[in-house]
Amino acid sequence: MTIAASTFIEFLADQFVHTSSLEWLAVIAGFVCIYLAAKESIWNWPISLISVTAYGFLFFKEAMYGDMTLQIYFLFTGIYGWYFWFRKKTERQKPITLLTRKGWLVSIASIIILSLLLGWFMASYTNSTVPYADGFCTSVSFVAQILLTRKVLQNWLLWVFVDICYIPLFIYKHLNLSAVLYFVLIAIAYKGYLDWRKTYREQLN
Repeated sequence: MTIAASTFIEFLADQFVHTSSLEWLAVIAGFVCIYLAAKESIWNWPISLISVTAYGFLFFKEAMYGDMTLQIYFLFTGIYGWYFWFRKKTERQKPITLLTRKGWLVSIASIIILSLLLGWFMASYTNSTVPYADGFCTSVSFVAQILLTRKVLQNWLLWVFVDICYIPLFIYKHLNLSAVLYFVLIAIAYKGYLDWRKTYREQLN
């Protein structure tokens, strides 16, 4: 093992040692939640409530107010998603749908407008050091979560995109464990997309 590689491993180990128990809880629950969602398991929703609550407190501590507010939104959509998937008593009875061209336009426009509004608000009225980056990631996540609760296939593509965006933001805020989680979540979200696409095609037969 080279000196550079050894030094890098020691750096990572040091970062994990100094990671708060709150971040560990948020990360582990978040990992389990996304894995279960990719498998279309209804149990992703109660697990998500644990993750979003932990992240809500963590983001407040880090002055990431957009993402803190997003966790409150996730809390309510988690309850709604749990009900929506369970309504017919069998989680797989709720079919996967596709986002139409109009749906894409509405989603993109919503992300742009919400990003600018959140960024401006946090830059003007909070002590956030990353108002527009926080606002953008919050907005994409907001739209992706709506699509997930409605079982729209393309929600996973938005999650892949926003997970990539979150990595440098978390590194900048020294939330290194969360950055590692989101790196892994990119692969999980893409796998979720492939699994849901396969299920959608089976629905057509």
